[in-house]
Amino acid sequence: MPLLYDFLSHYTLTRGVGERYEYSNLGMGLLGHALALEAKQSYEALLIERVLDPLGMKETRITLTHDLETRLAPGHDLAGKPVPNWDLPTLAGAGALRSTAADLLRFVAANLDSNGTALAADLFATHARRNDTTSPHVAIGLAWHIIERPEGNIWMHNGGTGGYHTLIAFDPRRDVGVVVLGNSAATVDDIGFHLLAADAPLEPVAQHAEVKIDPRLFDRYVGRYVFTPAFAIDVTREGDALFLQATGQPRLPVFPESDTRFFLKAV
Repeated sequence: MPLLYDFLSHYTLTRGVGERYEYSNLGMGLLGHALALEAKQSYEALLIERVLDPLGMKETRITLTHDLETRLAPGHDLAGKPVPNWDLPTLAGAGALRSTAADLLRFVAANLDSNGTALAADLFATHARRNDTTSPHVAIGLAWHIIERPEGNIWMHNGGTGGYHTLIAFDPRRDVGVVVLGNSAATVDDIGFHLLAADAPLEPVAQHAEVKIDPRLFDRYVGRYVFTPAFAIDVTREGDALFLQATGQPRLPVFPESDTRFFLKAV
């Protein structure tokens, strides 16, 4: 917590509040912390009281019981190696909850039924379109990303922590929703959208063949590639190996399939 407060004390905004969209895990974590302070209880206790218990989500917690802990699927990195679980005590609102498919389907159902629970009005208020995003045909509600389509909008949220990736999405027009939980850092988005809409394609598994090239050619690719002020990819060389590391992600080796094309074995 001291590091968060120190950051907030010294950070200078680069633009006006509300001027432009940018999703922020720090912002979501800070919001959770502010809500807990206002309620004078922990973030977990606040969620249990206001959201989880009213929706019957008894298997969604930050602090796991012994039973829930024995049922926790171990996470894996992109190379398929087991990784330790993340704990986010300071930024719990950004992704500290552990849950089950059954519980998350209860949450989806509550978001589809305008009269189903005492929380219906509050849940439906989060669906309202708030702003554009940087992606075409994608808007933002309260944490929900809204995919705007002529045949009907889809509300979704995805993300991951170390060793896990998750997608929740629902289509109110068709009264259907989907939850996909993966215990790997690989994305599950295409699986979820294909389950939700059969015309959404599954991403094919790319076939690559590693070739030997002169390692000195790696030097031409070494450097930092900046895509946005908040996202960059660093390419580094160690001996005869080339690595890339995206902002906030682990460093991964890349392998040549030609002098100019490279691939990740871990994806």
